[in-house]
Amino acid sequence: MDPIGTALPSPTLPIFFSSVPLHIRLKSHTKSKNICSSKTMSAALAPTTATTTRSFGFKNLMETFSVHIHRAEGRPLNVPLIAPFTIANSMLDNVENVAIRVELSNGCAGWGEAPILPFVTAEDQRTALVKVGEACEFLTRSPPMTLSFALSEIGAFLSGHDFASVRAGVEMALIDAVANSIAIPLWRLFGGASNTISTDITIPIVSPTEASKLASNYQKQGFSTLKLKVGKNLIADIEALKAIRLVHPDCLFILDANEGYTSKEAIEVLEKLHEMGVTPVLFEQPVHRDDWEGLGQVNLVAKEKYGISIAADESCRSLFDVQKIIEGNLADVINIKLAKFGVLGALEIIEVARRSGLNLMIGGLVETRLAMGFAGHLAAGLGCFKFIDLDTPLLLSEDPVLGGYEVCGADYKFTNARGHGGFLHWDTIA
Repeated sequence: MDPIGTALPSPTLPIFFSSVPLHIRLKSHTKSKNICSSKTMSAALAPTTATTTRSFGFKNLMETFSVHIHRAEGRPLNVPLIAPFTIANSMLDNVENVAIRVELSNGCAGWGEAPILPFVTAEDQRTALVKVGEACEFLTRSPPMTLSFALSEIGAFLSGHDFASVRAGVEMALIDAVANSIAIPLWRLFGGASNTISTDITIPIVSPTEASKLASNYQKQGFSTLKLKVGKNLIADIEALKAIRLVHPDCLFILDANEGYTSKEAIEVLEKLHEMGVTPVLFEQPVHRDDWEGLGQVNLVAKEKYGISIAADESCRSLFDVQKIIEGNLADVINIKLAKFGVLGALEIIEVARRSGLNLMIGGLVETRLAMGFAGHLAAGLGCFKFIDLDTPLLLSEDPVLGGYEVCGADYKFTNARGHGGFLHWDTIA
């Protein structure tokens, strides 16, 4: 039972058709100031008094809930990292994302985040701020409209991969505002399978000595799965792996090459790991995103010779890519990142992947707990992800997000009463 006395939906129902009974006030949003106010962002707000009871899944909610945007704005969200984050195709010293706040006419606010990662997202921060500003101006000038229409308009305005991260951030904020309006946490809205998840944690490309130190610390913190970034130097990658095994011998491994290897090098890595007696639970994006033949070759060898699953990440940026992976048997796992597909695009791809029998991973870019919180709620509510990689807030030197989920080592618990629960002190954001 949830805090407003409703039963959990079946976690086996598809996300768009899961039904969650909600008690909502079916009156003009402008008269429901008692639900939310712009000054009250605590997740501990009391649930709305019921006047009419209806059942909503996310799809039904999109078609029936009318949104009238009162304010919308994006601002830079800059946060330093504990240490430089190096992967095969990029390096970050600090996060330079965009925070998005949308406030409805009923006073309820929603929060989103557009993450920026050089050579991964098409947008840089400057471009993202411009496009967020244009989207926010459109929303505030629009008359009341269904959530579905608002999201479709944003999807058309910020279409394709070029603006996928911005699209995701705006979608997050809109959906969060609506969830706040009806007093339900996102994990329930997305299916209600669970309110907890457990994540891996990432060791970037560093020296074997530093990799050993990080692995030892993560073992003490309770992380059982380590994701090791590789792909810049095959020999150095193997040495780092050996160093990690000495201090955390029982950990599970995910290797992530971020497009760094050729297919020949990726197969060589698998051979060397086999000689060491090491079997990764997953090998993510071993080759360049456009090397479809190489991806298929590595997938075939990994699966048939070593029993290792291959995940497509950078190679999978659209529904077309997913269908190509399915038809060509090019990978066993799809990495779902909201910044690649947007929220609605991700939900569509999840459905297609599940029907095809592909396994799912959920990940992110280098994000704060705003974007990670939304993705975590999605993962917990759906309950269909075999691999969860939502760790990057743990790599930041400070946490600008208030409220949101609880963290205990590798475990996240979503205890907030509505939305994703995270928010910022807006006036302190640059």
